[in-house]
Amino acid sequence: MPLHVPPAPAPALRSVLTALGSPTAVREARTSSLRTAQGPVSPELPLPVHVLDRITPEGMSATRLAGWRFLIRGGDRTLAAAETRLTPDGWAFSHFFEGPYLASTELALRQAESTTQPYQARLLSLPSLYMLTLWLHGDCASDGTTGHPAATDLLVPLAPAPPGIAAHHPHRVAELLPVLTLRVARPPLLGSPA
Repeated sequence: MPLHVPPAPAPALRSVLTALGSPTAVREARTSSLRTAQGPVSPELPLPVHVLDRITPEGMSATRLAGWRFLIRGGDRTLAAAETRLTPDGWAFSHFFEGPYLASTELALRQAESTTQPYQARLLSLPSLYMLTLWLHGDCASDGTTGHPAATDLLVPLAPAPPGIAAHHPHRVAELLPVLTLRVARPPLLGSPA
């Protein structure tokens, strides 16, 4: 079943296209593959990037939309990613980057294409665990900008994942939440009652 990818806001896409058309922005990017690209490049697969600031035994805090990420393709491969962020003046280009999350995101998206249930593709960052996941949200009609991970949504940790959490293995939120809660729980101080 094809994944649903929500459309990115037009100003976010325009800001990425403008940056790609700017020799200065591309030259100053820390992405050698983008600087040396031969032929046209294009932003594809816009994914909303949500941040989950707090995980407790009671559950997860609400997510907040932090930006939109576009995979930048040249020919038949992904060269880099472009991130946009919301400013007081609207959506603006933030930066280009490359690294292991590009291939990991593509792999997770290909794996998710084989699911039988329809999902909306998003990214979910868990800064307290230094973890990024592909969030497969069950509400495909959503615009991608709001929401909370539902118990039946799937989270697919992207590589590199934290130790003890398997990358590219889909987990229902209800199943992964206890593991994440243990990870962010502070260990007791030495000499304090357990």
